[in-house]
Amino acid sequence: MLTEYVLCSNQVPVDRSGGTEMDMSQYHKIFGTCRIPGLTKDSLCFHGQDPDPPRHIVVMHQNHFFRLDVHGKNNQLLNVSQLQAQLQSILERSTRPAVPLGLLTTQNRNVWGQAYKALLKASAENAASLREVQRSLFLVCLDAVVQPSTGNAMTDAALQCLHGGGTSGNSGNRWFDKTIQFVVGASGRVGLTYEHSPAEGPPIANLMDHIVDYMASGRASKSLLAVETSRPRRLQFTVPSDLEAQIHQAGTVLDSLVEDLEMTCFVYDKYGKTFMKAKGVSPDSFIQMAIQLAFYRVHGEPAAHYESASTRMFAGGRTETIRSCSEESAAFCAAALDASAAPRHQRRLLLQAVAAHNAYAKQAVKGEGVDRHLLGLKLAAIELGMDVPAIFMDVAYARSAHMRLSTSQVPARCEAFMCYGPLVPDGYGCCYNPRSASIVFGVSALNSSPETHSSTFRDALEASLTQMRELLELPDDAA
Repeated sequence: MLTEYVLCSNQVPVDRSGGTEMDMSQYHKIFGTCRIPGLTKDSLCFHGQDPDPPRHIVVMHQNHFFRLDVHGKNNQLLNVSQLQAQLQSILERSTRPAVPLGLLTTQNRNVWGQAYKALLKASAENAASLREVQRSLFLVCLDAVVQPSTGNAMTDAALQCLHGGGTSGNSGNRWFDKTIQFVVGASGRVGLTYEHSPAEGPPIANLMDHIVDYMASGRASKSLLAVETSRPRRLQFTVPSDLEAQIHQAGTVLDSLVEDLEMTCFVYDKYGKTFMKAKGVSPDSFIQMAIQLAFYRVHGEPAAHYESASTRMFAGGRTETIRSCSEESAAFCAAALDASAAPRHQRRLLLQAVAAHNAYAKQAVKGEGVDRHLLGLKLAAIELGMDVPAIFMDVAYARSAHMRLSTSQVPARCEAFMCYGPLVPDGYGCCYNPRSASIVFGVSALNSSPETHSSTFRDALEASLTQMRELLELPDDAA
């Protein structure tokens, strides 16, 4: 049961990387957690480790909010039939849409901070309802049918989770400040949306693996004893007219963002990490070089390329930047697209590029990267009232920080994937899950950029992965 996983999180096996134990504090920060908007700075509230932790979730349907206690009167878990009955009750009590209050959470943070202050001031009932949302273990968003379809079920599911489809879809049926929101579509699609501040991707992927394994085990169908339950309680909000205008404005801004984002999600099924390991190369470094080659194939040049590296070998560690674009990767990409280059030469450069990336990645996870260090120096100068050091004003530095490729590996045992938008207007987002015999990708770009198209990048990525496999399969004496 998911709530067992939540409340007994100290029993989750310690994550390891190469035999090194990883910091597990992020697992305690994803349930009962919410981001709180401020006038100039946001804050996070953590309730999962309270002496009296929350034992309720909040369910949204048609923009309505309901508190659902997942434990009965004797602190025992509700069984599956009881949960189903509670959810059915919520559906029957929310047949007409409410004011899409959740759209405010999509706004600019300072604008939302002002609106949040006004919402609290409007009534004591608002403050109480907001606290129920913020303290809840997580949200469950029961969605209406999403139209129109992209024609790709994976991409449809990704967009439904990422933004909900805008004001004509389910975006108002969200509270994007909440760390975990499970999204359940009318067609049966299930995924989640998570607010990134408290944690990185791997704990979320492990959570999804736990859910999939639990459902596959058949344990969910074994009925617990029925317990005395309480009816789901509607959370009431008083929305002043000026806030209704702000909700409308938030929807207008959101719709423009939704319209601008294009996503292509797919499974590359020609091979996976088993093949890469058999050939003696790091799967992540190999895939990163495929992403570099795909960009070079489309744009004819290399690009600044961000990959997140976990620094969880340190207490409280988050991330460092792996800079995947290197002299070695640029040399490989140029040779790989040079019809006159000998295959053996291309293969040698590929292996050198993979090795260079792997070496940088090992430095980054040990806290020996450059980006977080430089960021710290820049922020320290600003906080001390100093002039920003000249390096940060340099054109070369600015270009190196313009990450046209924003990438992340989020491995999961199930065929799941994560997705996000690009970092810069003329860039791509590319998140992937390397599996034994396949790789699952979520690629994004912006429609407003005439230079980038996620489907074009997908084609280039597939071509690059296929070409690189052929290079690895060359005999040692290949010409």
